[in-house]
Amino acid sequence: MEQQDQTRKDENYMRKALAEAQEAFKAGEIPVGAVVVCRDRIISRAHNLTETLCDVTAHAEMQAITAAANTLGGKYLTECTLYVTVEPCVMCAGAIGWAQIPRIVYGATDDKRGYRRFAPQAVHPKAVVIGGVLEGECSELMKEFFRNRR
Repeated sequence: MEQQDQTRKDENYMRKALAEAQEAFKAGEIPVGAVVVCRDRIISRAHNLTETLCDVTAHAEMQAITAAANTLGGKYLTECTLYVTVEPCVMCAGAIGWAQIPRIVYGATDDKRGYRRFAPQAVHPKAVVIGGVLEGECSELMKEFFRNRR
């Protein structure tokens, strides 16, 4: 029962991250969304802003981590879970590791730029990583975005 409840929560929060990704899509940004949850409460929401801010580091995860740290008043997010629609890149995985986020949940894998390919040790060594939550929906949004761009 407990596992089923956690799966339901993960899907619920991933839908919130997907809503952020859809906002990015509408703005012409690569549609990645993220939310940070602490004690069953969303403390930050973000989506890619690299085009809007003209900043290659303005990934959804980076924006969400910064906002969460500001909300909590400290740089370590040791009681938080990060939900992100696409597997984090190496840069974001490094930030996730430095923030000591103990649980990372992502939707679609990123075979080209995902951290697991290039730096699987970047996240905190005790972190639990769960992939594939609402993978179909997360992946389809990315595919639609790039189909429209080509």
